[in-house]
Amino acid sequence: MVDPALAFSTSVPLVEGAPNGLEPILGGALRQKAVWVDEAACIGCRYCAHVAPNTFVVEPDLGRSRAIRQDGDRDERIQEAMDTCPVDCIHWVPFEDLPALERRLAEQELQPLGLPSPARTRRTLPRASG
Repeated sequence: MVDPALAFSTSVPLVEGAPNGLEPILGGALRQKAVWVDEAACIGCRYCAHVAPNTFVVEPDLGRSRAIRQDGDRDERIQEAMDTCPVDCIHWVPFEDLPALERRLAEQELQPLGLPSPARTRRTLPRASG
């Protein structure tokens, strides 16, 4: 009889091209890079969210773009969104760098972009002359 604990202590070499559990759920090849938006440099133009809406979203509180899914759009579509960015704030980075980039972003104090102030949320119409 074989001890079931061996399954947790035995290493299995990875075979090139064989499924290894690291493939994205949607069936594509494992992407070696991640999409990162430098929100401190973002001007909130929304171009990337229009070109690749499954990858980018405009964060509602700050009005800055953010990558919400790494597998939301094809690489070509993401690259097109990157190319439309007028301030070049979207980058391909190694996946391993994402936690450090997120920590660095969390330490920055970002101001909202182009959002109406709470005191001016209602539109006032001109008075009728009378």
